Amino acid sequence: MQIFGVDIGGSGIKGAPVDLDRGDLAQERHKVLTPQPATPDGVADGVKQVVDHFGWTGPVGVTFPGVVTGGATIRTAANVDDSWIDTDARLLLGERLGGLPVTVVNDADAAGVAEMNFGAGRGRRGTVIVLTFGTGIGSAVFVDGVLVPNTELGHLELDGHDAEKRASSKAREDHDMTWEHWAVHRVRRYLAHVEMLFSPELFIIGGGVSRKSHKFLPHIEGIKAEIVPAQLQNNAGIVGAAMRAAGH
Repeated sequence: MQIFGVDIGGSGIKGAPVDLDRGDLAQERHKVLTPQPATPDGVADGVKQVVDHFGWTGPVGVTFPGVVTGGATIRTAANVDDSWIDTDARLLLGERLGGLPVTVVNDADAAGVAEMNFGAGRGRRGTVIVLTFGTGIGSAVFVDGVLVPNTELGHLELDGHDAEKRASSKAREDHDMTWEHWAVHRVRRYLAHVEMLFSPELFIIGGGVSRKSHKFLPHIEGIKAEIVPAQLQNNAGIVGAAMRAAGH
């Protein structure tokens, strides 16, 4: 069975048909740049470009980098334009895609669901936290395989700032930090703070940095939980979005 998944990020919008039996992309993904400013109309146009690239005419699952309630309404918009807040994203995107059925889900929740079903979290019980490091930091918390939605742990306070302003992949690039410095002084401190609050058995590190985990994970010490890279890497959001659309 194939369903289309789209992952909206602060810098790019990417998508592809997903083979839900394998939990992997059925075709090579297509990506466009996220418009700046990332307004609802601009982002919706980008989603349409990605879906139209494949000539897709079935259900579409879409991730969003913020809190999504009821599978439709946007409540926060940290890394896109503030005009998204209170937007009915399901209605907007459905209309832009010519009436295709659309399901909208928080981006990290989608990535987490994919990792728990097809990746590094498969079969794991207890408390598992998936963290996606990119433009911001997304989080998905699971207790015995059940998702606690919209946790947004990237906005915990760290050193007087939003944690994602200190420890995201974008923060590393903006401040020209080495992988080791970022891992030791930013990511480790952030993980220690999250661990103090939730005492997870496992951290799964996702987002674009997961494919470069060998550059920073070995430098992270003093965390009691097991730390592993996401197996689906940066495709997890696309897969999870398709899974959510199939469920609806």
